[in-house]
Amino acid sequence: MSLESDVRTLWQRYDDGDVDAASATVDELDTLDAFLDALEAGEVRAAEKTGTDVTSWEANEWVKRGILLNFGLRETLTREYGDVRYHDVLPLRDTDDLGDRGTRNTPDGTVIRRGAHLGSDCIMMSPSFVNIGASVGDGTLVDSCDTVGSCAQIGADVKLGANTLIGGVLEPVEDAPVVVEDGAALGAGCRVTSGFVVGENSIVGENTLLTPRIPVYDLVDEEIYYGHLPANRRAFTRFVESSLGDHDLFAGGAYKPAVVALDIEDDTLDATRREEALRE
Repeated sequence: MSLESDVRTLWQRYDDGDVDAASATVDELDTLDAFLDALEAGEVRAAEKTGTDVTSWEANEWVKRGILLNFGLRETLTREYGDVRYHDVLPLRDTDDLGDRGTRNTPDGTVIRRGAHLGSDCIMMSPSFVNIGASVGDGTLVDSCDTVGSCAQIGADVKLGANTLIGGVLEPVEDAPVVVEDGAALGAGCRVTSGFVVGENSIVGENTLLTPRIPVYDLVDEEIYYGHLPANRRAFTRFVESSLGDHDLFAGGAYKPAVVALDIEDDTLDATRREEALRE
């Protein structure tokens, strides 16, 4: 049987109440370990792009179910990380493979959970956190105080500025996770949540919130988009008039956030240029 069919069968048994954390056998836990190994190797992913458009990302529901099984069929144990004791169903990821692939994680605070994939020539600055099911592509920089949430898909050669939050999603299993496509650069303090997709090579200004509930006013296509930023855009936050309007409690009307997207200019590309010396 394939790993996918093993996971699907085990999920059905778990969903039917035939197996739980107390009754899970060694063979069943071995299946879960093999599944986590496949996630870490990048052999399976929580979402995949089914077409060429930025909107064509779809969740792999069986992968998300496999991740959920690792919570449902494991006991919480006391574990150690350096001189810190913590309690979780999973240990942290073994990082012995990173150095051979040119990936660096600086000490005292880079936390990679079991089941997370990091490509070659990545840089993880301290403190930062990559959760289970997330995939970080080759040559990507995860800067200080960044969080890459569960199942998030971060492409190759991406720059996540300091204090950036990439939201996670595990339920419902049909929901696609946050995606940041190849070559994108997010400024410090950005927040990307609820399955939003950042198109390849786009550059997002500092402290921008990207979520499907906030419109993207694309001045290139002259369209309003929800849930994604097209490829090759320069995006930043602006505030537009709210339907709430004037109110007795405040003067000057009410405003709500929006995102404005423009063509990328040469000086913007220069400001976000990769320094290859960091990845030698």
